[in-house]
Amino acid sequence: MEKYLREWRQDAVNKHQYDTAIFVADKLLALTGDDQDTYWLAQVHFSTGNYNRAQTFLGRGNLIERNPQCRYLAAHCSIKLGNTDDALSILGEKNPTHLISAPGSARQKLRHVDVNLRRHHKTASRSERQPTSEERDKEDVNHLKYEAGMCYLRGLCYATQNSFDRAKECYKTAVQIDVQCFEAFDALMTNSLMSPAEEWKFLESLNFDTITVASNSSLSQEAAQFTKTLYTTRLSKYAKPDEFANAAETLSTHYNLGDNPDIVLANADLKFTQCRFQDALALTSSVLAKDKYNFSVLPVHLATLHELGQKNALFLLAHDLVEKHPLEPCSFLAIGIYYLSIGRIAEARRYFSKASMMDPHFGPAWIGFAHTFAAEGEHDQAISAYSTAARLFQGTHLPQLFLGMQNLQLNNLSLAHEYLNTAYELCENDPLLLNEMGVVYYHEDQLHDAINMFRRALVISETNEADPDAWLPTRTNLGHALRRNNQLDEALATFESVLRHGTKDAGIFTAKGLVLLELGRSWEAVIALHEALAVTPQDPTATDLLNRALDINESEAAFLGPEKSVLDNDAGGASVSDEEVEELDRRIGGRLREIQQNRVAGRGGRRGRRHAGAGLGEEDLSAFGESMVVDSDG
Repeated sequence: MEKYLREWRQDAVNKHQYDTAIFVADKLLALTGDDQDTYWLAQVHFSTGNYNRAQTFLGRGNLIERNPQCRYLAAHCSIKLGNTDDALSILGEKNPTHLISAPGSARQKLRHVDVNLRRHHKTASRSERQPTSEERDKEDVNHLKYEAGMCYLRGLCYATQNSFDRAKECYKTAVQIDVQCFEAFDALMTNSLMSPAEEWKFLESLNFDTITVASNSSLSQEAAQFTKTLYTTRLSKYAKPDEFANAAETLSTHYNLGDNPDIVLANADLKFTQCRFQDALALTSSVLAKDKYNFSVLPVHLATLHELGQKNALFLLAHDLVEKHPLEPCSFLAIGIYYLSIGRIAEARRYFSKASMMDPHFGPAWIGFAHTFAAEGEHDQAISAYSTAARLFQGTHLPQLFLGMQNLQLNNLSLAHEYLNTAYELCENDPLLLNEMGVVYYHEDQLHDAINMFRRALVISETNEADPDAWLPTRTNLGHALRRNNQLDEALATFESVLRHGTKDAGIFTAKGLVLLELGRSWEAVIALHEALAVTPQDPTATDLLNRALDINESEAAFLGPEKSVLDNDAGGASVSDEEVEELDRRIGGRLREIQQNRVAGRGGRRGRRHAGAGLGEEDLSAFGESMVVDSDG
């Protein structure tokens, strides 16, 4: 009869006929009084959302204290009810770190299990048969998995209390005890709780050899390597892109997972990080064509649409999401990004705020919320919002990067340098970060360092095969730094390479004209400055320089040595002050759209992660706004 009732109960659960399952499980428990039957009855109540009733059954017979399964489920019920303090009292505050198995060690997890759990385990069946060694081993493995699950729940409680360091340690312990506890691993990656270097180091610390498959050693080894490869695709895309590419290639070729949404998302996240927006959009669109409401892919997809300026697609997608999924934070994220794209900043801020309130750990919403203040030039409020994001997502460099950009706008060069250095310690290979560090060096008159930073940013972007238009501001910045460092020929070549991309910006034509004047090529300078005025007829800098160039050309004083600037030789012989030179430098910089990346600890990529993360990202939303060339604008 017991066997019959258990099969009936399981069949009802499989068909989601929970009333039937409760009816049968209640009779089975009355018949046997077994701990496992009590646990399964509580499990069915948990599945139906009856968390209080589930806890009532688990509280019988001191089950919570002596059975890890019941303790785990009781704590989970408390978390679902919002009682994190009660959950922590059930779980205890100390992680069972003695259960951690180091990589390369023997399979010793069974040795660490508390055998007292078996000693007190109640078996009320009619037969008194002792369990076999295989049954005991299986039971011990289950105990380990529930201990790991309880570490994960501890982490959830601490994260709710904004104790992120303790949450991070709980998540790490959960994965170290049971490497298959993916939810804990995903919490670490999505919330960007570790830096890119820490993530890779943590992956190497995990003992994948604890994975077993049906007593088949060769298959167990393959499963261990397969799991490690899967986890590799979840790590930051900044630190080791080659390792990520190898992992994705292995999963695609050997296991036919090339079209799997998680693998496609990882590839899209990488493309977005590299500013290859068209490629990223093609990948995310392929996933959404099969799974329209994949909320892991949507943050990267939305950010890519924004970067490419596809406002109509954003509008349609946001409208559909909020109609079909009004309780999803990502739906309101989509509305916020659409409003940001059309310049309605107040509405964008309201919807970003709503998304962050629905999920306080949703990285893209926090970053988007901060961007709305930056877009309006509200630097103090933007700094406050970015600081909150930096506290929530400690492992991603993006909030620190944005904090540096905001302080740069306020001319707080020392603070900007500090934040950017912090970001650099987390990630050394982000071209946008290198560009901003070059801007700070430029304003500090450390022109050699500025030039090196701009060149490194361009080399990395070319290696990543980024969209050429994405890094025109960096190339323009390099031209200005070269000009001020008196490397005039190279500066001229740099400005011409920017103009060859089809850029029509008065500031760049003006900068080219200034370099030509300094080179003594006054007639060519006149042509370049006329082109600047053709774009912006009332540009005061171009007008002033054009008058000077015409005067020089008329007076047959066209030749000026590299060591003698035209700014010190106007037609009247009067010198120009340093303040006027700085003002000209500022005004020469035409406004170009600057690509700014985000992968969110929280992304749906890392993201959150990206999204950070990203994500942003890792770890992903993008930062928004325009940038004064050389003078960065967050």
